[in-house]
Amino acid sequence: MPVYSYQARTVQGGLERGEIDAPSLAAARAQLMRRHIRPVLIKPKKKGITIPFLTGWVTIKETAIFTRQFATMIEAGLPLVQCLEALGRQQEKRAFQNVLKDVQETVEGGATLSDSMRRHKNVFDDLYVNMVTAGEMAGILDNVLERLATHMEKTIKLRNQVKSAMYYPVTIVAVAVGVVAVLLLKVIPVFAKLFSDFGAKLPAPTLFVIAISDLMQNYFLYIVAGAIALALLLWQLSKTKRGRYLLDKLLLSLPIFGPIVRKIAIARFSRTLGTMVQSGVAILDALEICARTSGNLIIEQALLKARTSISQGKTIAEPLEDSGVFPPMVVQMVSVGEATGNLDSMLSKIADFYEDEVDTSVKALTSLLEPVIMIVLGVIIGGLVIAMYLPIFTMAGVITG
Repeated sequence: MPVYSYQARTVQGGLERGEIDAPSLAAARAQLMRRHIRPVLIKPKKKGITIPFLTGWVTIKETAIFTRQFATMIEAGLPLVQCLEALGRQQEKRAFQNVLKDVQETVEGGATLSDSMRRHKNVFDDLYVNMVTAGEMAGILDNVLERLATHMEKTIKLRNQVKSAMYYPVTIVAVAVGVVAVLLLKVIPVFAKLFSDFGAKLPAPTLFVIAISDLMQNYFLYIVAGAIALALLLWQLSKTKRGRYLLDKLLLSLPIFGPIVRKIAIARFSRTLGTMVQSGVAILDALEICARTSGNLIIEQALLKARTSISQGKTIAEPLEDSGVFPPMVVQMVSVGEATGNLDSMLSKIADFYEDEVDTSVKALTSLLEPVIMIVLGVIIGGLVIAMYLPIFTMAGVITG
């Protein structure tokens, strides 16, 4: 929503300056009139230029730490504005300091905490804001913040499990690609010139490797440009609904990585929905937010169908089962949770189970990838070396013979 700076005369005749959120200039003027102050000057607030690498990005880890500390301070009975001021001062990143300062000033101006946070969607997403709204309405803001902090900490843990498992294979592959590129572009041409000077007939493996080296040297820039063009094409394709659907479906159907992606999505959905339901967020709003934050269009469509089913007086379980994404165990537990009124508890158990499953699957995948990568790289690099030394062995045999 746009922000307007204003100068207005109070009933006592004093000049008041401030900022106000309103959908339009006329709406801002009407809000001031309802507060019995007469606008003198109203204009849109100029947005400052934020340079991320100077102010710093606000990460989910920093938001989780802030939320945990915020919950502790609220539980201790400290006033809301005092909590925001203290937490804002202790932030290291200027970007987060500015966000919390704006939230503090907006709350001081009479806005609710959730409305103040909604102005900064890059830090406080829909899940966060809706849970804070529910906490404010129910008078359990400290409990809701605790749940939010726990939810974010578990999300961070899940991400770190996947990232840490991928670091080693990705590093090994990157180094190997670099080594192969150096061999093809720098080393093999030297051998090729040496062999051409001898004029000897070269074995087929050597000719094949020299042909690849020539191709890399002559068309290296075209190959790089083609790879970049393909990446951009896939990126543009992912921006369209049809393209994103196809890519997400392909991702879920991959033989090794697909099941892990599915488990990650189920764990995220269960944890998010369970946390929101437990905090008192309306089920329709919770399903809509879960759908938008699922990260997979197929799962998003399944959740939106579940939302429609609920709005028509039906159950969540049926559309989840029809999607083909959620395993029978998940559907059955959701169905039991709906029937018994313990949906939040069931979803938490599903999330715990699938987070453990992701951990186990990722460790197994890492154990499998390491030897496979080493064998493949050994064959490629060893094959290049042997192919270039074959003519030398042949010539040595002729000389000794």
